This record gives sequence, C-alpha cells and structure tokens, in this order.
Amino acid sequence: MALRAVGDFWVSPIKPLSIVGGSDLVHSRCGFSLNLRCNRDFDRFPERECCRLAVLAQRAITPVEDEKPFSHEVEPSGAIDKVQDNASSVFHKDLNLLPKPLSATDLSASHDDNIKVRVAYQGMAGAYSEAAALKAYPKCETVPCEHFEAAFKAVELWLVDKAVLPIENSVGGSIHRNYDLLLRHRLHIVGEVQMVVNHCLLGLPGVQKEELKRVLSHPQALSHCEMILSDLGVVKVSTDDTAGAAQMVSICGIRETGAIASARAAEIYGLDILAEKIQDDDDNLTRFLILAREPIIPGTDRPYKTSIVFTLEEGPGVLFKALAVFALRGINLSKIESRPQRNRPLRVVDDSNKGSAKYFGYLFYIDFEASMAEPRAQNALGHLQHGWSLIS
Repeated sequence: MALRAVGDFWVSPIKPLSIVGGSDLVHSRCGFSLNLRCNRDFDRFPERECCRLAVLAQRAITPVEDEKPFSHEVEPSGAIDKVQDNASSVFHKDLNLLPKPLSATDLSASHDDNIKVRVAYQGMAGAYSEAAALKAYPKCETVPCEHFEAAFKAVELWLVDKAVLPIENSVGGSIHRNYDLLLRHRLHIVGEVQMVVNHCLLGLPGVQKEELKRVLSHPQALSHCEMILSDLGVVKVSTDDTAGAAQMVSICGIRETGAIASARAAEIYGLDILAEKIQDDDDNLTRFLILAREPIIPGTDRPYKTSIVFTLEEGPGVLFKALAVFALRGINLSKIESRPQRNRPLRVVDDSNKGSAKYFGYLFYIDFEASMAEPRAQNALGHLQHGWSLIS
C-alpha cells in the first residue's frame, strides 16, 4: 500500500480547556473522600488522509540522572483544600511563604521581567516535578500549578518562561494526559530531564513507622512501594500528589498517618523521614519534557532528538512501512507511543466476511535521534509524508 502526499505538515488546532477534569480530594480533620467528575471537551482533529504528520519538538540530547527522584506523576484529580491560618503552627516554617499553585482559572495576570527563568511544574512545593525543574534550571524561580494544563497555559500566557512536566516513567509507563496536551497547545519540546525515583516514608516527629495505620500518597507512588506497605499492613490512601500528601499529614497531626514523598517535602512540611529509598524497583526513572513557546534552532554540532506525531490509514504493514523510512536511513527510534484518535474512536472498514470491521483510529508519537538540520531526517519525513514512490 502506498502512502500518498497530503501537503504541508499538519499542526493541530488549539482550543484550551476552560475546565480541567478529574476528581477533587477533600480532607476534613482526618477523614478523606473523593468527588469525581469528568470532562468531555475534546479538541477535534482534521480529517485524516493516508499520512498526516506534525513535528512536535527538536532538542539536543543531554541525558542526565540524579539521586533526587520523581515518581510517575499523572494529572492530580483536584486541588487540596487550602490550609487554614490556625493550622500553620503545625509546620516548622510558615507555609504562607510558599507559592500558591496556579489553577487553570487564575492564569490571567502577567509577571514583571526578571533575570531568573520562571519554570512551571505540576504539584506543590516539595513535589518531584519541582526537583526536576530545579535540576533543569538550578537558579530558576519555580511556579507550582494545580494541573498539567495549568502549566501549559502558564507558558502560553507568558506567566512563565518554561514548563517541566513528566512524560514517562520506567515502572509506570507513559503519562498519557501530557501526550494529549501536547497536541492541544502550541508549545515546543526544547529539552529533557531524567531523574531517579527515591521515595521516602514520612511521619510526624517522633513517630516510628510501625505505628502507622494508613499512608497517603499519589497512586503511582503507592504502587511503587507495594512491598514495604504490605509489610507494614497499612491502609493506602490516594491523594493528588506526593507533596500534597506530606502537607495533609502535617496538617492533620495524627500520629498513625504517614505519607510517601520526597526528602525535600519532609523538610518543607516539618515531617520526619521514617525510611528512605522504599521503592520496590531501584531502577525507577522518570523522564521529563521541558516546554517553551519558541522552538530551538536545530543544528548538527551535537546529538539531537526530534518528536513527531502522525496518523495512518488502516492496512496490512502500513505502520511497518512508515517506521521503515527511519531504518532505511540509519535513524534510531527511541520512543513510540500510540493514542486513540478521540474524535474518531472507531472506523468501519469493509473487509470482513459480515460486511464491516471496526478499528480504532490512532495517533502515533515517535521520538527519533536525529536533527532536522540533517538531510537524512528531512528525507525521512518527506518520504513518510509523500509516499513510497521515491527513496532518497
């Protein structure tokens, strides 16, 4: 089957969400409940032809690791209730001095020009995402955001210069929400940060881990630490993020409640570290993307990585042929991810014995190790877009 030409590279339209879906975590003294709600406001993609292609990103390859961790974060289900003024005495420092997370509805004010780079991240002070932002830009001013989309919008509205968001964890897999948001917003991937996960079990001062009866954290952090939680026989309680769990333990002040979070979260929220490196898998790594308004200029002076997204028509071997354009030119693929095309979840194809067969329509995200300044990368994408009649 031949891939036919479709014209210019496709870039998806933008329509930022006004409401961020998920669930709200509510805490009252020492009780917890979840209020669920869903958001169905999905963007529409253009009608698909044989191959539609968008170049998402271009960045230099600078793999880095750190003993400071980040767990597989997904979009938090809601904002944790704000701390009451009389509760601040629980902490060893005044939490009113910490930056308040931006929500998707308060991204309206602009900031003054500052020498420091302002970097948005999802979560609260002490989150692993904040540690990743500081690793990428050690002297930056970090700006917490309630949701992943709030971080995207903060960059678009010039409230911050960059955003650092998780995209993949070696244990939990891909963060699909951020793959979807990459197509909803006109931001460019300009770099990556990799961090090793180092979960800590936190509790109130003077508490021993054997006293704990329940442990709070993000669902992925809880799943990363199944062995120690099973040994302790505690009840696992899911929260929006790891740093938020640490804050809730400190506010609640109940000795039998602990949290899984970072060592920095323990320092910020006045908790003791009851155990370190409690994750089941020592080789637990999270990859973050650095997003900016402007793309970087590709070069050939060092290794580069490029990200693209495309769709294909259904047919035998079509995906194999699409990937072959890179193999033919010696270009290594470092990542491939598929996501359902939400505006067309099912397609009907007249190739079954009973008249029709239904297939999911997919978007394919690919990272390949080559710069768009290289002729081989240009030829590969031209070949992918315009068909198979000519191999250059």
